[in-house]
Amino acid sequence: MRERRPAVAGANRAAVTLKTVAKAAGVHTSTVSRALRRVAHDGEAASARDVELSDLAESMGYVPNPNAASLTTRRSMAFGVLVPRLTDTVLATVYDALEETANRAGYATFVSNTHDDPAEQRRLVSLLLGRSVDGLIIGDARLDNDNIARIRDRGTEVVLVSRHCPGATAVTIDDLAGGRIAGEHLVGLGHRRLGVVCGPLYASTAADRLEGFRTALASGGAVLPAELIHEEGFDVAAGRRGAQRLLDMPEPPTAIFAMNDDCAIGVLGVLRERGLTPGRDVSVMGYNDIPISRELTIPLSTVRCPIREMGMRAAETMLALAHRLPVSSLTVQPTLVARATTGRPLDS
Repeated sequence: MRERRPAVAGANRAAVTLKTVAKAAGVHTSTVSRALRRVAHDGEAASARDVELSDLAESMGYVPNPNAASLTTRRSMAFGVLVPRLTDTVLATVYDALEETANRAGYATFVSNTHDDPAEQRRLVSLLLGRSVDGLIIGDARLDNDNIARIRDRGTEVVLVSRHCPGATAVTIDDLAGGRIAGEHLVGLGHRRLGVVCGPLYASTAADRLEGFRTALASGGAVLPAELIHEEGFDVAAGRRGAQRLLDMPEPPTAIFAMNDDCAIGVLGVLRERGLTPGRDVSVMGYNDIPISRELTIPLSTVRCPIREMGMRAAETMLALAHRLPVSSLTVQPTLVARATTGRPLDS
């Protein structure tokens, strides 16, 4: 472990610059600058002299100015990240993975919540670009506006994560395949009247999962009438609203596909209140396989998605763009996890 030098007597911490540190060390300013970069990026591989200069700068209270660095190098070594809300377990996991990947490459990340509001997205994009970030990783792309096209028209490097939209490089789950997996599982169990509680269809995640689910039902000889699709959202409250509406129908569905696990948990809560057993009275299918899914009293059947891998790949794609390397969109593949909340319908 490096020993911390005592603070240099009389140093005015508010005025400590690279030039101040260089003068104290008796070297040129550029020598200190290179030493600090090598210590920050190479860690233990940095030379003893680099470490000594870094320790001196730290003891004098020197704080790097990222804005000054970006003026010199035209790179801030930082990415901006926009997500609808970090309270969402999936998005928090995606961000954790992409931040970790970016940090290993020497980049910082600045994350902001947009709450899926296009006006807020535009405001936050302007703020992040004002900090001269080297690119934007966007998790709140919408199919119902041209915000992403406008950002790209400004010459900003953009990578979409989780959601996609036309013309932009994106790293996503193959949600078409995921929707098919959910539909094939339920149809394979014998269900023919199925309901869906889906997220907003301006999100490609919801639109693709619904399309894949429809395709599986059609292939299995089942139909999905419009009245059995409820566009409620991706949270627990949305699942509750959707389940109540579906179960109040004169002929309720024998199975419900909730488009993420939080939503499915809301569905399970309504079943419990009505004295219905998941997997016996009504089958419930989730999506994503967040950790709590397997720990529920009745473990949730779901579509497992490699969420961390998606975040890691998004960061790697952004890093490639930042270094002017060729990139392309990619999808990671989901798989079925059949647990206790799905079973054959009672009348089969």
